Amino acid sequence: MVQCAATAVFFDFGGVVAEEGFKAGLADLAEARGRSPHAAIRAGFDAMWDSGFVTGAGDEADFLREFTAVSGMKVDAAELRRTVFRRFTVRPFMLDCADRLRAVGIRTAILSDQTHWLHELDQALSFSAHFDMVFNSFHYGVSKREEAFFELALDRMGVAPGESIFIDDNPDNVAVAASLGMTGIHYTGRERFLAEMARLCPAALEDI
Repeated sequence: MVQCAATAVFFDFGGVVAEEGFKAGLADLAEARGRSPHAAIRAGFDAMWDSGFVTGAGDEADFLREFTAVSGMKVDAAELRRTVFRRFTVRPFMLDCADRLRAVGIRTAILSDQTHWLHELDQALSFSAHFDMVFNSFHYGVSKREEAFFELALDRMGVAPGESIFIDDNPDNVAVAASLGMTGIHYTGRERFLAEMARLCPAALEDI
């Protein structure tokens, strides 16, 4: 039996390792104000990129100013953090998956377009111990929109693209990874994901 089609597996955080708290939190903020959740989510993601917050070129205050300008919603930092953070809930089966992979010698990492919030979330949720490394766009100045972020992570993990699996709920990010030769998994739900991982890494996950 082939243990695994890869020697390293990279997991997105929000939307894969955990529920997508940023989207859900923005929707909650909008609904509390009688505004469109869809419009608030779009404004939030635009502000995250346009402010440079996601790559460390801007900070939380820059994001809030941009978000207010784009959405017309006034939100202070305390309410934003409280609402978004509580919506990031870790998926235990994802941590179990990472643990099983590591138990058979496969390295694991988080590869996330995030901010310094990721560290604060880890302090509350204790997920990083299940992974060998954590790559956060905020600290590297590049994002998953760019091949360079994947190349950096592959280099730091000491693996080739063809020996790696990347899991993300954003198909655009999966496409970038696949363009480099990584095996991409577009996460759309638990059952489909577990079936795909069991096929790719039967020694670790066939009985999950």
